Formats: sequence, C-alpha cells, structure tokens
Amino acid sequence: MHSLPEHVELYRDRTWRRDEEGRLERGIDAERFIEEVGFANALTDSRHAGPSLFIAVCGRRDVSLPRNVQKDQESNLAWHVKDDVMRRGRIYYAKFARGRSMFVAPRLIKHFSAIWSVPRKEESDRLSIDAQRILKVLRREREMATRDLRSESRVADRATFTRALDELQRQMKVIPQDVIYHPVFSYIWMLAEDRFPGEFKERVPREVALREIARAYLGGAGMAMLGETARASGLSRPDAGFGNHQLVDEGYAERLSPGVYKLASLHTRLGKDNA
Repeated sequence: MHSLPEHVELYRDRTWRRDEEGRLERGIDAERFIEEVGFANALTDSRHAGPSLFIAVCGRRDVSLPRNVQKDQESNLAWHVKDDVMRRGRIYYAKFARGRSMFVAPRLIKHFSAIWSVPRKEESDRLSIDAQRILKVLRREREMATRDLRSESRVADRATFTRALDELQRQMKVIPQDVIYHPVFSYIWMLAEDRFPGEFKERVPREVALREIARAYLGGAGMAMLGETARASGLSRPDAGFGNHQLVDEGYAERLSPGVYKLASLHTRLGKDNA
C-alpha cells in the first residue's frame, strides 16, 4: 500500500485528534469529535483504518494498544471516556461488522440502519433463533442486565448467548446503555430504537446511505486509499466504491486512481495551495 502524503497525515492529525492540542479527556469532548467525523472506532490503534477514540485520547499519530491495558493510563482513560459516552446516550455505540465496537453520530444512524438493520417483518427469516429469543425478552422488559437477559431468554450456553447478542448489535437491534463493574461486571442492554426513536423512523435509500457514509469518512480522512473506506466503515469494497463514485459525480471527491479518492476541497481546508 502506498503511504499517504504528509499533508494528508497532517489533515488527519487535526480531524482525528491525533495531536496534543486536540486530544480527548472527557465524554463531552468525545461526543463533539464523533459528531464531526460521523463514526469512529472505540478502542483500536494505528494498525486499523479510520478515526479512533483511543487514538484521540492518546493525542498522537502512531499508537499501539499495550498488552496489559488494565495497567496502562491512556487505555484506562479511553475506557472511561467510552463508558461516559455510552451512558450519556447522545451517540450510538455498539458492535458492528467484524465484531468491532464503533460510535456513530446521530446524523448517520439512519444511513447505517439502511445498510445493516433487519426490518422487523424479516427478523424471523434473517435472525438466528437465539437472537430472536433475546430480542423478544428485551421488547418485553425494555432493558436488562446481561446475566438476567441470558436467564430470561433461556440461551444457556455463554458463547452462544454472546454470538446472538453480537448478531443483534450488528443488525442494529440492541445496544448497551450502561455498564456496571461492581459487584460483577455487566452491561445493561436496551433496544436501539428506544434510545434513538426518531433516527430509526427515518428511511433513506441504500444508495444514499452508501454515499453519506463514504462522505463522512472522506471528510475526516482527506484522502481514501484502496480499500480504506471499507475497512474503516465495515462496508464491502463494492459498496464503499459505489459510495465514493457518487461523491466524485457530485464534485465532492476527486478520483486519483482506481480505489483512491481525494476530498476536492482538501487544499482549501488545509489552507495550502500545494495540497
């Protein structure tokens, strides 16, 4: 993979908070960051594509997750900021494609839903039996701790329960709304549509959703290298490419080579004529 031009890296340093000046320490600052970039990974390092809360907490470009995150000060801060954002409930948080925990700004929820959410009338055909059992309990109780939800849904095997819960998160049906550490660690789960009812009522065409997800990524990244939009967002490469092609058609992006796109206004945003 070709390396990015330095002016693009500098642009990402600013938009993705990869510098000391923009580093995050509070949930409210993280919310502003996610609103600006549209979506972001929770606890990934520089080996993964896209903006990341953990990197923004560290405030530098080259970041690696330590082996022992419990004893690492930056990892602990990122974890607490993540919990704060989740509890405040203004930003969507869940596991998406490839099991990666992500934040999504409210303005993009309808677009992510258009790609990943399963319509209620199709749940019996597209959701596993275990996922349907969990969903049925939550629709009755509205919120429930992990242990109680597992017991009430009668999905006895822990691994099976976790897979079903991850499935429901990927399909944007269920989200964690809180986390409890004492006396035992547990998430409190709720229906995604209960937390964000207005956003889930809005319907957008799939092609519009692909365009807007691609727009959010390119706006923060400045340039998208081959396969980068797909890796950052969880979209397939064809879907990410289709979204970027739409941005080129409207003049928001420039296609530099197959699979490589640049924000058309990049040099203006950088304030440099040589961008």
